[in-house]
Amino acid sequence: MNTVTLQLTAMAHGGKALGRHEGRVIFVSYALPGETVRAEITQDKGRYAFARPVEVLEPAPDRVQPPCPYFGPTGCGGCQWQHISYQAQLRLKAEIVADQLTRIGSIAEPTVHPTLPDPTGWAYRNHAQFHPASDGGLGFHAATPGPRASLPANPPQASTGPRASLPASAPQASLPAPTVPGHNVISIDECLILHPLLSELYALLDLDLPDLERLSLRAGTQTGDAMLIFEMAGDLPPALELDLPVSCVLLLSDGQHANLIGHNHITETVAGHTYRISAPSFFQVNTPQAAHLVEHVLAYLDLKGDETVLDAYCGVGLFTVPLAQRAGLVIGIESVPAAVADLLENTAGLDNVEVVEGMVEDALPELDIPLDAAVVDPPRAGVDRFALDALVAHHPTRLVYVSCDPATLARDAKRLTRAGYRLIEVQPVDMFPQTYHVESVALFETEEAS
Repeated sequence: MNTVTLQLTAMAHGGKALGRHEGRVIFVSYALPGETVRAEITQDKGRYAFARPVEVLEPAPDRVQPPCPYFGPTGCGGCQWQHISYQAQLRLKAEIVADQLTRIGSIAEPTVHPTLPDPTGWAYRNHAQFHPASDGGLGFHAATPGPRASLPANPPQASTGPRASLPASAPQASLPAPTVPGHNVISIDECLILHPLLSELYALLDLDLPDLERLSLRAGTQTGDAMLIFEMAGDLPPALELDLPVSCVLLLSDGQHANLIGHNHITETVAGHTYRISAPSFFQVNTPQAAHLVEHVLAYLDLKGDETVLDAYCGVGLFTVPLAQRAGLVIGIESVPAAVADLLENTAGLDNVEVVEGMVEDALPELDIPLDAAVVDPPRAGVDRFALDALVAHHPTRLVYVSCDPATLARDAKRLTRAGYRLIEVQPVDMFPQTYHVESVALFETEEAS
């Protein structure tokens, strides 16, 4: 086993703590800045390497005991930060956003506000995707793919002797016992970040479907709607016996979806607006925090009532609907057919919404309407380069960028600042507690807006 002893100094984007050994950076998962660890090198990239902890020699004060039995290097990969106190998670997320904007975006001292916390830090997910495990159950992908023969059979716990640098009450660090996955899937009995509606539904499932490839559970946490979404080998519909108030949908390999039982959609209410959400359509997984996104988008745009506003990558209309109540015209661009159908339904009573179906990079250059303001909510890859060029050409004076990835936000912020925009401020929102993922709402303005 190739192990090194490291003092960890910072948290990198991607959720790994970093330290230096013999002049090169080592990224260590399931660790914390301020810790000293003995770590096993898992991937050697030459100038840098990735490692996993074998022993936490000096825990950081922010280390806590993870409550989930599946958490850790040999367990479920759904969470990466359960070993970090929640207040520290919030602080680290804001620091990572600021660091990415500085290093990648070349923005000196960006204004990044403290991360808005989730109400509890647990039981928030309204959507989860399960995979079949080799024991016949369901679970999540393993944190470490492939065989783990190089791991010790019983990873040692952190030293429990006195450490002068630690307060007496500092939690002791321990590494979870290894879990043997089936096909790199960890069988799960209970998930602590699922909303109670999904936890209750999952506990009631009794499935015997040998052709199942994936099962998704979705819920409207404010409406009580629930849905099971089946993905089957060969697109063959499963035989179901159901005695639960839940809709069942078959999601086909071509992206289409077919009703099996009940409806092909759920409804969810966010910030006073109710949305139809079909099985293939994206929607934010944390409903209370989605309301904060809406609140900050509206506050940053500060609309007066007669503006023409673009809502790009608009999905089912999370922002489109409240924007239409404050703007003269809202133009929503969305490429996923199911989401477009939901969007049309969700905006059916609004006469100042124009829906454009297509890729933003294709639709935006063809748009010949002057834009006063814009909202973009792209996927993790960020705004397509051609879409960003077209957006800049339309020159909206105020632009709100909703991001789920600090690195691509920083990359696009650099492009926007070169095009004459100024980054005013960023508000991180913790949509994904216990993970390194962070959502941000960023406000950009042209000189004319100031």
